[in-house]
Amino acid sequence: MDTRPANLRAKIESYRAMNGGEGSFADCPVRDVIANIGGKWNSLIMMALAEQPYRFGQLRRLVPDISQRMLTQTLRDLQRDGYVHREVFPTKPPSVEYSLTDLGHSMFEPLQALMQWAERNHDAVRKARTRFDEAEAR
Repeated sequence: MDTRPANLRAKIESYRAMNGGEGSFADCPVRDVIANIGGKWNSLIMMALAEQPYRFGQLRRLVPDISQRMLTQTLRDLQRDGYVHREVFPTKPPSVEYSLTDLGHSMFEPLQALMQWAERNHDAVRKARTRFDEAEAR
């Protein structure tokens, strides 16, 4: 028997019930999981790590406009959510390598589909924004 909610209202009510019937959606699984994936740098880092493991410096060179602090924070956030594994090698100085976990690989497939859609539709979205902004300026 399929117990999934059939529509948005039912989904919202099921999320509300997860939180004891309160108005907050703190336990909403969609918001909870998507919040970190949608970050400015997260998809680029995930794309790189889907190709192969990388050391910190290599990742920094792949995404030259990310600051060291932001790369560190993004990797920590992805590691915290279980998408990225951090391995420290006992060298002098210690070297660190980042790779996707099984969970990270399973999440990357739908993320990759979204990234491909964004690439295909980027021009259409930009044109829509321009039309909207011009109409708003009138």
